[in-house]
Amino acid sequence: MAVVDSFDFLLKELERTCTNTRDILAFIGVFYACKRTLQCLIGLIKATNDHLLSKLSYISNYKKRFGAWAVVTGSSEGIGLAYAKELASRGLHVVMISRGENKLYRAAKDIEEQYKVETCTIAVDFAHGKEIYEKIWNQIKDKEIGILVNNVGVMYEFPQLFLDVPVERLWSLVNVNVAAATMMTHLIMPQMVQRKKGAIVMVSSGSCTKITPQMTVYAATTYFLDYFARGLQYEYRNSGVIVQSLMPFYVATRMTRYSQTLSKPGLFIPSADNYAKSAIATLGYSSRTSGYWPHTIQAWISDSIPEWLWMWGATRLNNALRRQGQEKLHHKKTLRKRGSELSFESDS
Repeated sequence: MAVVDSFDFLLKELERTCTNTRDILAFIGVFYACKRTLQCLIGLIKATNDHLLSKLSYISNYKKRFGAWAVVTGSSEGIGLAYAKELASRGLHVVMISRGENKLYRAAKDIEEQYKVETCTIAVDFAHGKEIYEKIWNQIKDKEIGILVNNVGVMYEFPQLFLDVPVERLWSLVNVNVAAATMMTHLIMPQMVQRKKGAIVMVSSGSCTKITPQMTVYAATTYFLDYFARGLQYEYRNSGVIVQSLMPFYVATRMTRYSQTLSKPGLFIPSADNYAKSAIATLGYSSRTSGYWPHTIQAWISDSIPEWLWMWGATRLNNALRRQGQEKLHHKKTLRKRGSELSFESDS
């Protein structure tokens, strides 16, 4: 009889324990569901503000809101050129800074003729480091700079493992992607703070949202830009100066020409013009955004999946893109070799 009573007592204790465990697990489940629902709701509200309300509440007078001039780095082509055009279409004069003097001059003349604004071109190579900034300052110090777009950047020739990246490219990644934005901001931001108005745009990358194999240094430098922008925004939140971090995913520009897949504009891989038109509308409405609503969907996906899964998928994607890049490079070398041989034969 004592054995039966002991068994009944043990059974009741187990039932009570299981009930308590189920209650705890149910509470954890409800808490997790509520947390995820709240995150989705906040994300939806932010996306609506970034990509819908910003377009409905169009800023009509950029000169009055920010200042008469805009400075755009890396503006001879790609996102930088497209951004310069969008700013000029809103009546701002544009300082265009890039490496290729002839290409930069032609782009500036086109903007002057099309939008009837003034332009100023400064041909410098940001990879050369410290000495270039005095030249830039001497040409912009008398201008009322309302917007600075830190767009200039360097990427790998195509996705590569760290030790396969040439040393020269690694130095360029640091000098251009990190130093240029830091020093340009330090040059121009003081006058914005003094006037209590202005905007600084850091063009980062969606690759900084998670660790991205075969783009390690590039992704790390763009993470710096995002981190830098968020820190500045908080430090100077009461100064009247807006600091925005833009984190686009793939855009069809010179950086993606190594791949036939990424060179074709589409919904998720926009042209530079389409991206800039979307991104500029978010200025003043969001301090941290992809700038383009299909990219916001990609950002949601990357945020919601585990880091190991992201790295697994990114590795396979970049393996395929690396093969495309290597094939294109091999094709170029073959054509160059054939051209040299034909030239030699004709000379003979």
